[in-house]
Amino acid sequence: MMVSCCGLITSQKEPVPLKSVEVELEVKDHVATVVSTLNYHNQEDKPLEAVFVFPLPGDAAVCHFSATVGQTEIVAEVKEKQRAREEYDDALSSGQQAFLLEESEQSPDVFSLSVGSLPPGESASIRLEYVTELAVQADEGLRFLLPAVLNPRYQPQGSVGSEGSNVQVTSVPASLVPYTLSFSARVSSPRPVSKVESSSPLDPVQYLNTEQTQATVKLAAGHKFDRDVQLLIYYKDAHQPSAVVEAGQASSQPGSLMGDSVVMLSLYPEFPQAVMSSVASSGEFVFLLDRSGSMHGQRIKNARDTLLLLLKSLPLGCYFNIYSFGSSFEHIFPKSEEYNQKTMEEALKKVEEMEANLGGTEILEPLKHIYRQPSIPSQPRQLFVFTDGEVGNTKEVINLVKQNSASHRCFSFGIGEGASSALINGLAKEGGGHAQFITGADRMQPKVMQSLRFALQPSVVDVSVKWDLPSGVSVTALSPPIAAVFQGQRSLVYAQFTGQSSEASEGCVTVAYSLAGHPSQTQLHFSLKPAKDSGLTVHRLAARTVIRSLEMEVREPGGQEDAGGKKKVVELSVQSGVSSVFTAFIAVNKSNSEAIQGPLLRRRIPTPMMRGCMVGIKISSMRISSNGDGGLKSPTSAMTLSGWLKEKCAGLMGLAFGQTSCSMDMMDQSDTLESCRPKQPPRDPLLQLVSLQKASGCWLLDPHLAAALGKTSEEVEKPKPASVKQDVWATILALIWLHGFKMDAQEEWELLAMKAVSWLRAQKASLVTECVEAGNALLGCNVQKDAVGL
Repeated sequence: MMVSCCGLITSQKEPVPLKSVEVELEVKDHVATVVSTLNYHNQEDKPLEAVFVFPLPGDAAVCHFSATVGQTEIVAEVKEKQRAREEYDDALSSGQQAFLLEESEQSPDVFSLSVGSLPPGESASIRLEYVTELAVQADEGLRFLLPAVLNPRYQPQGSVGSEGSNVQVTSVPASLVPYTLSFSARVSSPRPVSKVESSSPLDPVQYLNTEQTQATVKLAAGHKFDRDVQLLIYYKDAHQPSAVVEAGQASSQPGSLMGDSVVMLSLYPEFPQAVMSSVASSGEFVFLLDRSGSMHGQRIKNARDTLLLLLKSLPLGCYFNIYSFGSSFEHIFPKSEEYNQKTMEEALKKVEEMEANLGGTEILEPLKHIYRQPSIPSQPRQLFVFTDGEVGNTKEVINLVKQNSASHRCFSFGIGEGASSALINGLAKEGGGHAQFITGADRMQPKVMQSLRFALQPSVVDVSVKWDLPSGVSVTALSPPIAAVFQGQRSLVYAQFTGQSSEASEGCVTVAYSLAGHPSQTQLHFSLKPAKDSGLTVHRLAARTVIRSLEMEVREPGGQEDAGGKKKVVELSVQSGVSSVFTAFIAVNKSNSEAIQGPLLRRRIPTPMMRGCMVGIKISSMRISSNGDGGLKSPTSAMTLSGWLKEKCAGLMGLAFGQTSCSMDMMDQSDTLESCRPKQPPRDPLLQLVSLQKASGCWLLDPHLAAALGKTSEEVEKPKPASVKQDVWATILALIWLHGFKMDAQEEWELLAMKAVSWLRAQKASLVTECVEAGNALLGCNVQKDAVGL
C-alpha cells in the first residue's frame, strides 16, 4: 500500500521540523555580528524534540540565545554545562518547553541545539547571536564565512570522548538539504567599501551614502543552504592601524572585565624593505598532506600540483621532507634531506603517485613523529599542513602543536567545504604561522605560495607590547602574547583599562620586535574616549579570547582537568554571557507545564556535507521516557562523537529517493574509489614548464622545454647567440615565457623565477640583452630585461 507523506521528510519517512534559517550580518570595519533565526514547526501528532548539530566559526563568541513560542520570548542564560543539562531534563520531565545550546568538547566550531517538547502543531523561533573578527586574505579582502557544511569528523581508533561530551551528527548530501536560507549583510567602515564578492550569487551591492562607507548586500533569491557562504569585503586604503575603546557595562562590577573599558587594537606591521628583499636560503620544510578518502578527486590533484610548485620554489641548501597521512602515515625520506636535484626528483616522483587512499584522518601520530625528529642546526623548522579538517580530536592536535611551538612554525591549509575552522586556525595560531582556507573554485597555489613567502621571511622574535597611559589608568593584557608577526598581516591585541581618565586623554601603544637582527617597532596613538554604539562587541570578543586561552591551559597534557581553571572559565563565561566548553545556554518556558501525553519523539535535523558520493545516516526515531513519569535523559549525554563515523549517517531524501548511499567506510576507510577518479586531463602549460626546472633554478635546452614553450627543438635552438651556454639561453626563454604569458599567476611562480634569476647572476652570463631580444622575437613577447630582474 502506498503511504502518502507531505512536507519535508527523511529517508525514514519522518518529517523534519526545521523549516528555514534567516541570517543577518552586520560588519563594522573588521568585526562581524551575526544573528541567525531558526524557525521550527512540529507537523506531527505527538510532542517532539528536535536536535540540530551545526558548525559556527571556531573563534566566534556566541553571546545571545533566545526562543519565541507563540507570543512568549524566553531569553537563555549561560550556566555551567551539567547544571544546564539537568535543568533541560527537569523541564521536559515536567512538561515545560526547554531549549539547550552547547559547544562540542572536541571542537569549538561545532554546536548542538536541542529544542525540547514542541507540542503538535506548535512553532518555535530560535534566535542565536555571535560576534567574530574577520580574517585578512592575501589580496587584502576581509573574509566572512557562514559555515553550512559539517562533515563527519574522523575519531582516531581507540580514542573515546568523555561521557556526554560528544555530539552526533546527522549528515545528508548537500543537494538534499530540506530548509531554506535567507542572508543579508550590512557593511560599514570609516573607509569606503570598494567591493563585496561572494562564492554564492549576490544581488547588486546597494550603497547607503555618497561616501560609500555604508552598504548592504543580499544573497540572490532561491539559494539552497547546501554550501558554505563566503563573503569577501574590500575597503579602500585597508590595513590602517586602529584602536576601538569600548565603555564597560554599567551593571557590572568596576575592575571586572565587563565593568571596565576594553580596547581592541588592530596593528599592521611593515617590515624594512632591505629585510623583505632578502629571502632566507635556509630552513627545514616539512609538508604534511592529508590523503584520507575525503581528499579524493580534485582535492588530491590540486595538492599534488601545489607540492610541485613548492618543491620547485625551495631554496638550494635547505632541508625538506614530505609526510602523508590517513589512518596510518608515510614519509618520503626517513629524515629530512638536503634539497638538491637528486632529492627533489625523488620526492616529485613519489608525489606524482599520491592518491587519497589512506583511509581516515588521523593527524596526531604523524605530528608526534615529526616533533620527535631532532632539529637541524641553523635550519628553522617550517611545517605545512594540508587537510580537509575532518578531525574529531581537534583540541588534542592543537595542544600538541602548542607544546612544540618553540621549535617550529606551523602553516595550515583548510581544503574544501566544511574544513574545521577551529583546527586550521588553531594550528596556525599555536604554531606561530598563518592559516588559509581554500573553498569552491579558489586556486590553492597562490594561497600556499603566499604562506611559503611568509615562511621564508625571517622569524620575528622578542615581541613586546608597551603601553603609555594617563596616570590613574592601569592596563591588563587580555590577549596571549603575540607569537607571530608577518609583513602586512593584522595583529589583534585586546586589553582592559582600569581606573578613570578625562574624556580628552590619549594613550599610546608600542609593539617592538626584532627581525633578522634589526630592531623594529609599530606605534599607535589613540583616544581613550569610548566609541559610540559599539554595544559590548569588543568586550565579548575579549572575553572569548581569555576563555579560549584558559580552556587551553585547563586541559593538561596528562588529560587531567585543572578545577581552578575550569571555575575561572565558568565564572567569566557566565559574567560575559559568552559560551565556553564548560557552559551552555539554557532557556525554559515556565508558562506551559502540562505533563507530556505519550512518548516524546526525537528528530535529528540533518546537516549538509560535501562528498563525491552520498553518505547515508540512521536517524534514531524515538525518544520515549524510561520511567512512566516522562523523565528523560539529557539529549547529549547519550551521544558519542566516536559514533559520528562508525554509525552510518541518515540521508535526507525526497519521496523519489530510496536509501541509496555508499557508507562512510567506503569513502574514508577504503582504497581509492576508481569510479570517483576522473580521467587525467592534459597538464596545465605553467605546471608543465615548472616541472622541467632544476633544483638550482635553471632549465635545460631540450625537446621537453621546446614542447612546453609550444615550439620545435630546432625553432628554440636556432636563435641562440653562439657564445651563450645552452642552459643560460633555456632559462632566459623560460623567464620570458612566464612574464609574457603568465603574469596573472605571478604569485605562483614568483619565488622559482627569483631562484632562476639568482642562478643566472651566479653564471655571470654575457649577452643577456641580446638573449632577451632574441627570446622576445622567438616567443612573440615584449618583455623588458629589467622586468625579468636581469
